[in-house]
Amino acid sequence: MRVHLILAVAAMMAWGPGVRAEQHGVAPACPALIDREADKSPLLDALRTARDETDAQLITGFLWRIWTAAPDPAAQEMLDHGMARLRGGDLPGARQVLGDLVAYCPDWAEGWNQRAYVAFLMRDYAAALPDLEQALRLDPRHVPALAGKALTLFGLERDAEAREVLRDAVAMNPWLRERVLLDDPDSTDI
Repeated sequence: MRVHLILAVAAMMAWGPGVRAEQHGVAPACPALIDREADKSPLLDALRTARDETDAQLITGFLWRIWTAAPDPAAQEMLDHGMARLRGGDLPGARQVLGDLVAYCPDWAEGWNQRAYVAFLMRDYAAALPDLEQALRLDPRHVPALAGKALTLFGLERDAEAREVLRDAVAMNPWLRERVLLDDPDSTDI
C-alpha cells in the first residue's frame, strides 16, 4: 500500500496537478479518511454560541483548517492547485483539477464542496447542487457547504427551499454572512 501511495504522489508531482495519474498507468487510491469529528464538534458548538462575528470568523478559520486538510499529499496538491487556479480566474481549469480530486478522493467532502463552489461561480447551479449534496452526505455539518447549497438553490430560483436550508446553516452559525437573505425575502444579493 505504501509503495502504491508513493507512486501516486510521485506521478502527481511529475505530471502536475490536473493530470490524472491513471492516464499514465498508475491507479492512485485515496487513503481512508481520518475521523475529525472530535476536533470539529467543540468548534461547531462554539460557533453556534459565538458572542459576535469576530469570534465566529476565528472559529470558522479553525474549522477551515480541518475541512481543507487533505487525506494525503496528492489530494492536498490537487486541492491547492485547484484553488490556485480559482484565485487566478481559471474557472474551467479549477473545475477540471477539482474533478480529478473528487475522482481520486470521493469520500472527502471538501473536494466536492470546492468543485461545487467553482460551478456556482460559473453560474452552473445545476452542476453545483449535486456536488453540495454529496459534500453534505459526507459531512452533514459542513456549514459552508450548507450555505453554498442555499445560495445555489436561490440561483435555481427555488427560494422557499433555499431559505429552509439557509435557516439550518444559520442555526449552526448565527453570524453567517448569508443570514441577511432571511431578512429580505426579495433579495438574493449579499
